[in-house]
Amino acid sequence: MPILQVNNLKKGFGSTDVLKGVSFSLEQGQVLSIIGSSGSGKTTLLRCLNFLETPDAGEILINGKELLSNSEEEVRQNRLHFGLVFQDFNLFPQYTVLKNVTLAPSLLKQHPADEIREKALSLLEQVGLSQKVDAYPWQLSGGQQQRVAIARALALNPEVLCFDEPTSALDPELTGEVLRVIRGLKERNTTMIVVTHEMEFAKSVADVVIYMAEGVIEETGTPEAVFDHPRSEKTRAFLRGAQERF
Repeated sequence: MPILQVNNLKKGFGSTDVLKGVSFSLEQGQVLSIIGSSGSGKTTLLRCLNFLETPDAGEILINGKELLSNSEEEVRQNRLHFGLVFQDFNLFPQYTVLKNVTLAPSLLKQHPADEIREKALSLLEQVGLSQKVDAYPWQLSGGQQQRVAIARALALNPEVLCFDEPTSALDPELTGEVLRVIRGLKERNTTMIVVTHEMEFAKSVADVVIYMAEGVIEETGTPEAVFDHPRSEKTRAFLRGAQERF
């Protein structure tokens, strides 16, 4: 059984249909990269998966359990199945690195405070920031802030970790350190969805690649299939443009 199954997901804003029936599945430990031009629906898809937007139709299932619900309490619980790393970090500037990572688990009170702290310290070591636990976000580079954001997302033990353009706000020299962390997560069998414009990264790390265009999945397959042997002319045109830009 797939860990995540999305069936015919639709979302519109006013008269604009942003997602027009998106379906895919993801197995435990797989990395899915989603590529596509701005406005193709990539970010809206992630926001629907993380219940920051409510889909108009469709199904989202984790381990076979349907998650879409009208109950606010169930929505709050369903969000815990997913972690989301934003492109602009979204750290709390008034809190230290350690407090940023421990805040949500502490509020949920699902574990003792000492366990939450130990897990946070372990995650910060995992992302290479053990020496920054008492620093504040303004004292960190963009790459370090994004690594804190990754540790924060992992602190709630999500089944699926989502990234929305995790390197787009970073200078090129800082991009590598974040991509290395994501590669390390793959080695730890973390199930991930990565929306990215880093084509080489998607090609080398993803198990499955989805190319989205105009609110639908235009093409999906292995990295080799999508990047080296694309079937769709839209995919070929996008990849040519990506090569020219980068």
